[in-house]
Amino acid sequence: MGKRAIIIGAGPAGLTAALEFLKNTDIQPAIYEMSADIGGISKTVIYKGNRIDIGGHRFFSKSDRIMEWWREVFPLQTAPARGDLILDRAANYSKQNYIADPKKADNFFLLRKRLSRIFYLRKFFDYPITLSVNTFLSLGLIRLIRTGISYIWIRLFPLKEEKSLEDFFINRFGRQLYLTFFKDYTEKVWGVACSSIKPEWGAQRIKGLSLSKALLHAIKKIFAKDDSISQKGFETSLIEQFMYPKFGPGQLWEEVAKIIEHKGGEVYLNQKVIGLGVDNGNISYVKIEDQNSGQIKTEYADYFLSTMPVKDLILALETDVPQEVKDVAEGLKYRDFITVGILLNKLKIKNNTKIRTLNNIIPDNWIYVQERDVIMGRIQIFNNWSSYMVKDQDKIWLGLEYFCTEGDIFWSMPNEKIKELAQAELMKIGFMDTADVLDSVVLRMLKTYPAYFGSYERFNEIKDYVSRFSNLFLIGRNGMHRYNNMDHSMMTAIVAVENIKSNTTLKDNIWNVNIEKEYHEEGKRGVNA
Repeated sequence: MGKRAIIIGAGPAGLTAALEFLKNTDIQPAIYEMSADIGGISKTVIYKGNRIDIGGHRFFSKSDRIMEWWREVFPLQTAPARGDLILDRAANYSKQNYIADPKKADNFFLLRKRLSRIFYLRKFFDYPITLSVNTFLSLGLIRLIRTGISYIWIRLFPLKEEKSLEDFFINRFGRQLYLTFFKDYTEKVWGVACSSIKPEWGAQRIKGLSLSKALLHAIKKIFAKDDSISQKGFETSLIEQFMYPKFGPGQLWEEVAKIIEHKGGEVYLNQKVIGLGVDNGNISYVKIEDQNSGQIKTEYADYFLSTMPVKDLILALETDVPQEVKDVAEGLKYRDFITVGILLNKLKIKNNTKIRTLNNIIPDNWIYVQERDVIMGRIQIFNNWSSYMVKDQDKIWLGLEYFCTEGDIFWSMPNEKIKELAQAELMKIGFMDTADVLDSVVLRMLKTYPAYFGSYERFNEIKDYVSRFSNLFLIGRNGMHRYNNMDHSMMTAIVAVENIKSNTTLKDNIWNVNIEKEYHEEGKRGVNA
């Protein structure tokens, strides 16, 4: 018999690894997924015919390899989708080399324009922030003067060392813009002060974005339009279009699982890995508990790829793990996530932009809620991601996002109370009237965001320890305790499979995926953003 690889988790990283094994090696992959779903946090939940994207997933990458990988699974639309003709949207169908007609097929990517804004002072602001006429008028003269002075000051006197996420933001936007547009939302996400979060989070999520680059981008847009899919001249936070599966991200990952099984791979759901056996310095087997029957079985393999939370992985190792490594694992923190889906007859808030939309609703894909008098963090408008996400085209389908921690006051609230709170907050900020609510649902996701505080500062102790197991590869967001985007999680899987294929035992190239070396050099001496 040939060699076998066991993959823990059926999210983007685990599924990518399995398909890469099947396409490029003779190694047989088997995926064991704890839940009943494919896709991890990139799954799509269906509620009474309406689809929910957990967190919002843009299919866009600076990596040509990832873009091609996706389009090998789903082609890009080359004919107008529902609403395109009505709204006269000028998608570049003719420039693509892939063919898919939304009227005749389901498995394809829509080409979507991106719009996300900040909601603050009961007004909309561009995101990323630009010093546009709208920003000037909405901020008011006093705030505007403070913003200008603080930005000029930080340009002249940048912080010499970025010790926290707060320092990271201030060095790029000035203290006043940080306090106005970043502080409250970020602290909603993490539940701790920005001064307590390591700056690496900003380096991964915001990368090279600064106020000066956002302004330069706005100027470039006036003179040169980039309609390419790659948009390689843009910072990731500034991209203006992206691909999106017709029925949400889970649709693509469910198709990948089918391809894996068709090629001879194995995908098992409701199977929780509760133990990893060690023999002669390597992982030799996993113990798996069936979540339905409670039965436990042992599965052997040659290679093991883990996307399970590092905290759980260390606890599952059936060997004498050093106490200091256990301590670091115990101290790792996560933020959990609750989405409240709300179905409405109509929105109260009006579309005051020049962008045409179906039913003339506001055109945003998602909205960052910076308002301090609500705990809501973000609002998704699923109609604007894909009209196919909504069962009844005359209705509005929203996702209200709340960040919390398992066991805290909000997480522990009954679902009905959470629905009531969400509706009250949406009404409070002027988005709806209670009479227009048709239905709602609460979805909970554990360990959605690996945190850059707690014992994270000592995370290298875990990295050094697990590197002793030459046949164990940590990949993906939770597998590496790194707030990666979907494409970065996929790339860690691709690199891991390449290492296995070439018998490479060093794993630095996996950990270097999505590491901004320029930032780490600049962060030591401060940046003049």
